[in-house]
Formats: sequence, C-alpha cells, structure tokens
Amino acid sequence: MSKLTATAVVKAKPKAKQYKLADSGGMYLLIYPSGSKYWRYDYSYAAKRKTLALGVFPDISLAGARKLHQQARQAIASGQDPSAKKKDKKLGRYLEQGNSFEAVGREWFEKKMVDKSASYKVRSLRILEKDLYPFIGARPIKSISVPELLSVLRKIEARGAVDIAHRAKQTVGLIYRYAIASGRTESDPSRDLTGALQSHVKKHHAAITDPAEVGNLMLSIDSFQGTPAVKSALQLSALLFQRPGEIRHMEWAEINWNDAQWEIPAIKMKMKQPHIVPLSSQSVAVLQYMQSLKSISKFVFPSARGASRPLSENGVRTALRTMGYANDQMTAHGFRAMARTILDEQLNYRPDFIEHQLAHAVKDPNGRAYNRTKYLPQRKEMMQKWADYLDELK
Repeated sequence: MSKLTATAVVKAKPKAKQYKLADSGGMYLLIYPSGSKYWRYDYSYAAKRKTLALGVFPDISLAGARKLHQQARQAIASGQDPSAKKKDKKLGRYLEQGNSFEAVGREWFEKKMVDKSASYKVRSLRILEKDLYPFIGARPIKSISVPELLSVLRKIEARGAVDIAHRAKQTVGLIYRYAIASGRTESDPSRDLTGALQSHVKKHHAAITDPAEVGNLMLSIDSFQGTPAVKSALQLSALLFQRPGEIRHMEWAEINWNDAQWEIPAIKMKMKQPHIVPLSSQSVAVLQYMQSLKSISKFVFPSARGASRPLSENGVRTALRTMGYANDQMTAHGFRAMARTILDEQLNYRPDFIEHQLAHAVKDPNGRAYNRTKYLPQRKEMMQKWADYLDELK
C-alpha cells in the first residue's frame, strides 16, 4: 500500500544527512541535505541488488514516478533488467544524435570533399550551414520525409535563389548517397523531388566575341598595371581558355617544357579526366616570365597573401572590372566562350577539336569518351593559330 502523498513530498525538508521517504514496492524519495529530491527504486535482478533512478522531483511528480516504477516492475516480471533497458534507450538516443542529418553531413564533407576545389567547398558548406542545418540538421537522417525536405528547399526558392535551391537538393542527395552506403538509412528523399522545384534558367557567362572588341580587350590586358601574377593569369586565360579555377591552380610541376604542354591531372578537372593543353609560343613566353620572378610557390600564379596559396578567384574578375569591363560584358569564364565562338566562326576549326580542348565531355560515335591525346597534333596547331590570331587582332 502506498505510503507517500503529494503533500508529504512537497513538504519534505532537508536534514543534515540524506534520508529516504518510502512509498511502496521498493520505490522511495531520496532527499539530500541540499534539498534536492530524487525518485529511486531498489530491486533485485539475477540475485543482485540494484537501484534504478526514476527522475528528479518536481520534474517528475509522485504520480509520474509511480508510473515509471510500475513499468520497471513489469520489465522485471517479463525477465528484463530495467537498468539495462534504460541504458539501451539512452544509447539509442545517442546513436540517433550521431546519425542526425548534420552529423552525417559533416562526416560526408570531411571524407568526400577532400579533393574538391576551395570555392566548391566554401559554396557547399555555406548552403549546408545557412539553408539546411538550421532546419533539418538535428533530425535523424532516416526520418526526414519528402514533404519536409521540400519545405526546406521552398524556403530557399522563396527568396529568389532558385539556383541555390537546386544545388541544395543536389547536396542533400550526395549526403544521402553516403548515408545509404554507410548503413545510416535506406532511402533518399531528394530522389522523389525531381521536377518539384522551379526550373532554373541557365546563366551564360558574359563574353566578348566580336573580333574587333577582342583586339581591344587584348590591348587592355597588355597595358594592365596590376601584379605580374594577375596580368599573366589574364594573358593565359585568353590564350588557353581553360576554366578560371584550373588557370588559378596551375602548378609548375604540371608544365611539360619539352613537349610544350600543360598536363592537368584528373583530380583538378571538372570531368575528373586528365587533360592536355598545348602551349603556344606566346603561352610559353608568359610562363617563362613568371618563372623568371623566382617565386618559391608551387603555383604559377601565387597569391599576394602567401606563396602557399594560389591567386584569388577574384583576381582576374577584379582586373577585368579595373580595365572597364562590366560583369555583363566580360567574365573570367567568358574567355572560353570567346575562343569557342571565334575558333568556329572565324578560324573554321572543327567543333570536336574545340570541344575537346575546352575539356567538355566529348564522346565518339560509339559513345566512348575521347582520351586526352585525341587530336593532339591538330589541337597543337589550333592553339598556336589561336594565339597568332589574337596577336593579329591587337
């Protein structure tokens, strides 16, 4: 028969030493000299005396403690140790927390983003920390539903950032692919969102394609008064028309002087295929000039803030603005469109030569990707002709 009352629990005063107020069936209220009151249950399991913590008063009332006490007694009657059961439940909560979307996302970022460019890492982390973690970061990754994920992506769309919403969906998919492979979940809610987001309009990088204007651009580059690294990066952006990130991260170890070519490893390429860029005599001259500066950096275009870093991604873009070219006139990426258009329309080179030199995913009639040496002699001739043509425009 129960001995305690709710009033007795409230009025129980602390003493010089801790003491107990018994209820029934081994349950009692333990009162400390500090005045703290704890519900406890003493029981026997497998011939051993044990104590189960039932909670703290007033967070757990007398009625609540009795309910927990009764559940523990039922567990013992069914052959279970309530203390072990409580530990398992606590462990389950801990594992659930370790498998939250944010926990798995950070693990994925650490393991799978090692070989990605700095700009891609920064962009992905910004999306995670600004647009995803605050809303679903604490949720168990296996519990996030399709409508829940869609509502998060809709928040991004609502501020007009449609492209970022698509990137966020793509990032979620990559994290779920990792979670599935590592046994954290069995399905990916982003897969069911195909077509659910607003269509994003593909932005084309502004580029100068009129030959006369290209000549003016090349004159402006020649007279640019910036640092040697920025000016030379501008010159090679025009001569080699590779992606801005590939230009910035060019390393001396990748320059094959004997064959006059830049050999970019697969890890640095967007398509994850090694790439060869033939070097015209004009390109070699730019590289020789940078080499004459005797920088200790492994990068051809080191950052002004330290030799261990490559040129900032804003270097060429800012230089173009300084030269008077607005963002809707010419971009660092625009050198690619400039070369593609003129090589085709003015110099009449075969599109597959051009696309291969741009390191696009060109395939042969049988669907196989061309290897990096495909059309190399023709591309060498094309790159020299391109450099000569730029000189003629000047």
